[in-house]
Amino acid sequence: MKKILSISLVLTALLLPVITSNNINAEELYVASSSDEVLRFEGTTGSFIDAFVPESGGLKSPAGLVFGPDGNLYVSSSSSDEVRRYNGLTGKLIDIFVTANSGGLNIPQGLIFGSDGNLYVSSTATSQVLRYNGTTGAFMDVFVSDGDLDFPQGLVFGPDGNLYVSERENDTVLKFNGTTGEFIEDFVSAADGGLDFPFRFVFGPDGDLYVSSTNTDEVLRYDGTTGEFIEDFVSAADGGLNAPLGLVFGPDGNLYVTSRDNQNILKYNGTTGDFINIFVPVGIGGPFDLVFFRPEILSSPIPTLSEWGLIALAGVLGIVGFMVIRRRKVTA
Repeated sequence: MKKILSISLVLTALLLPVITSNNINAEELYVASSSDEVLRFEGTTGSFIDAFVPESGGLKSPAGLVFGPDGNLYVSSSSSDEVRRYNGLTGKLIDIFVTANSGGLNIPQGLIFGSDGNLYVSSTATSQVLRYNGTTGAFMDVFVSDGDLDFPQGLVFGPDGNLYVSERENDTVLKFNGTTGEFIEDFVSAADGGLDFPFRFVFGPDGDLYVSSTNTDEVLRYDGTTGEFIEDFVSAADGGLNAPLGLVFGPDGNLYVTSRDNQNILKYNGTTGDFINIFVPVGIGGPFDLVFFRPEILSSPIPTLSEWGLIALAGVLGIVGFMVIRRRKVTA
C-alpha cells in the first residue's frame, strides 16, 4: 500500500507540470501594416496567425507598437494623432489611451514605456517627445522640446537609462537624459556611415546600436557606448531589402527587418548580418514597426484531448492515493 501511495503521489506531481507546460505560449510576431491592421505571425516559422487588430479596430496609419507593463498592446495611430490600446490576448480595442492631439500630439511615431512606468511618444510634426501617464494616458509634459529635435521617429531607452531618438531630417540619433529630458549629445553624427532616414533602431544583444537606413536599404551598426560607426551590418539590398523601417532582435538572437516596398519581413543572422530567409512573404501591406511578444495566460486555457487524458490519469492517481490514506486510517 505504501508503495502504491508513493507512486500515485509522485506521478500526480510529475504530470501536472507537464499539463501546464503544454499550454505555455511561444513568442509571436506583431507587425503594424499600412492596411491599418496589426498582423500576427507565429514567432518561429513566420506563419500567418490572424489580423490581431483588424481594420475595424480604428487604426489610421499605425506606425509604432509596444506592449505595456499591463500586457496590453499600444499602437500609435499616426493619421488620427492618437495612441490606441488593445487587449493583449484578444486584440480587441480597450480605449483610446492618448486622445487625439492630447498635449499637442501630431503624427505620433515611436512610443515606449520608461522605467517610471509612463509612456513616451515622438510627435513628429511638432518635433517633440511627449510624456503621458502610463496608467491613465493623461498628458504630463513635453519631455523633449522642439528646440532639440527635428522630425523625431524612433524612441529607445538605452542600457544606460538615457533616451535615444532618431531624427529623420538630420539623419542622426540623439541622446537625452532619461530622467530630465535634457540634451546630452549627437550620439550618431549626421549621416555617419551613410545614414539616410533613420526610422527605427535597437540596441542588440551585444550592446551595439543597429539602425535602419531607409533610403539606402541598409542596416547600420554603431558602437553602443560611443556611437561610432562600425559597419554596414546588412549591406544595401541584401536579401532584397527595400526601404527598411522597423527592426527587432528575435528570441532566437537573429535580426528581423521590415522591408516596406517589398511588403515582407526578412531575417538576418544576428551575429554576422548574413541574410537567412524571407521570414514573412509578400502580401502583408507596407510593414512598418514590429515586435515579438509572449502573450500572458490570464485565463485557464482549454486542454487538448491528450491533455484531458493526462488530467484524468492524474485524477485517478489522486483518488487512489486518497483511498489508501483513508483505508489506513480506518484500520488503525
